Amino acid sequence: MLTFGAKPPFSFEDFIQKCKSLIPDEKVEAIRRISSQGAFPLSGAGSEVLKKWKDFDIALRNELVRVRAARKKVDPLKYLRQDEYSQPQIVHIASVSLRNPLILEAEKALDLERWRLLDEQSFGRYFDFDALVIYALKLLILERWAKIGVADKERIMQETLIH
Repeated sequence: MLTFGAKPPFSFEDFIQKCKSLIPDEKVEAIRRISSQGAFPLSGAGSEVLKKWKDFDIALRNELVRVRAARKKVDPLKYLRQDEYSQPQIVHIASVSLRNPLILEAEKALDLERWRLLDEQSFGRYFDFDALVIYALKLLILERWAKIGVADKERIMQETLIH
């Protein structure tokens, strides 16, 4: 069981190694592609969860673009990706995040919404491929925050201010 904000129990690569002895190679590669494709993984291997994840993430990023473009009085069209996800909460999630003056807290709020989507998708999934996809995506979120937690924030701030 993974908990948002907790330390990952093992690395994503360790997870891949554990999967190798349990599922077919093409499914392992589909899971591996999740980490190498960033925010827009392929829907690969017939994963309903991966498609919903991708659709949600693109819609969320598009809404963030719209809000930021409106603030800067820039046309957002050249920055938008085609999306099919239409949920009214996306507008709320994006606007609440962008109103937060603390960048890390805003990012954490976005990842918490992503986590909630994965929790919703995990209902009734225990021993199928999509359960592994959900676990992999959650593990990647935890790894991201573990890296942020150990980053030398003082050095990063100095480099940002000097450059």
